[in-house]
Amino acid sequence: MIIFISIFVLTSLISSTLVFSSLNNFPIARPGCKSTCGEVQIPFPFGIKRKCYRTKQFLVTCNNTDFTPPKLFWGNVEITDISLDGQITVVRSIAKNCYDKQQNRSSDNNPILELPSNFRVSNTANKFTIVGCDSYGYVSGRRRIGRNFTTGCTAMCSSRNDLQERECAGAGCCQTTFPEDVWWVRIDVRSYSNYTKVSDFSNCSYGFIVKDKAFTFSKDNLTNLSNVTKLPAVLNWDIGKGTCEVAKSNLKAYACKSAESECYEPVSGSGYRCRCRNGYEGNPYLTSGCIDIDECTLKISNCTKNAKCENTIGSYTCSCPKGHKGDGKEGDGCVKKQSLMIAYVLIGKHSWERNNADNIEEMEYLLPNNHDGMGGVSSSVGYDSISRDHIGLPINGGGGR
Repeated sequence: MIIFISIFVLTSLISSTLVFSSLNNFPIARPGCKSTCGEVQIPFPFGIKRKCYRTKQFLVTCNNTDFTPPKLFWGNVEITDISLDGQITVVRSIAKNCYDKQQNRSSDNNPILELPSNFRVSNTANKFTIVGCDSYGYVSGRRRIGRNFTTGCTAMCSSRNDLQERECAGAGCCQTTFPEDVWWVRIDVRSYSNYTKVSDFSNCSYGFIVKDKAFTFSKDNLTNLSNVTKLPAVLNWDIGKGTCEVAKSNLKAYACKSAESECYEPVSGSGYRCRCRNGYEGNPYLTSGCIDIDECTLKISNCTKNAKCENTIGSYTCSCPKGHKGDGKEGDGCVKKQSLMIAYVLIGKHSWERNNADNIEEMEYLLPNNHDGMGGVSSSVGYDSISRDHIGLPINGGGGR
């Protein structure tokens, strides 16, 4: 089933995150607190026991009794990923409406989601989706700014031949966006005529908020979604209310605890979050949470292949090997120095033919740092750039930097 392939990819991404953090020994949870549940990391401010979470909004539970491997829950909602970038991925129920022709009645499931004050449904990472061939659905709810909203779309078709694999543009499947700052949602799906004209291949409608790219439409979804109860969705979270300026005025409550952390305000929402500064990685909500990244070992620097990368606290440097010049970074990189003879040929070829001795004397006299201060010329030869007239390079073509 296509819808489960995307969920498998999501799990693989979570595992990659675990490996990356493990390699760099970044602190995740408070000391003495459990940092994982099954394959899911539990970074502070989340935690499974007292003193391991910031507030009760971030209290989660690890169920290792009913599931192998264990599963992480937030109330009765399963969590499959927690990101310190301010997102959590949860598994949410889908809405269904099916018509039983023999009993001449419909059955409905209209899930509701209500979130605490620091959380909201991501309007950029999710899509509201309807699947069916005589179907319409809508998502309604409330926003933090005090306004209600309702939006939806229609999915229609007269036969399976009308449907296109991987296309969700109205024929059997439709998708739409919804507003930001949504903290309470309800999903409803209906049929225009109890599927009477399409009952031989479709007698149900399905509606859900789903993580973008975690669901790809297939013709088989008209029937196989009847066996699916939940799909992944993304929620946004903030660490605190108000702006960064307001948050910093109360250092005791200020959440950005690491000395190498910084406060920022997300585009969507009314609170603030914390992140590690450039050159650092880890958990900004812990006192020693942001650790220097070794860009050289991880091979994430922009040093060229022939340059030497050296890690520094919060950054790194690139240096060219002996006999080369440049900054050692992508772009100019490291360029091999040229000999004085090549420079003479490039600069004074025609003059050399006309008056060889005079030009050599003139070029040597004008070389920078070649004067001995008494009108003579010293024995050491420097260079600036061969693109300027009368500038030469060391004869040996190498030399120290």
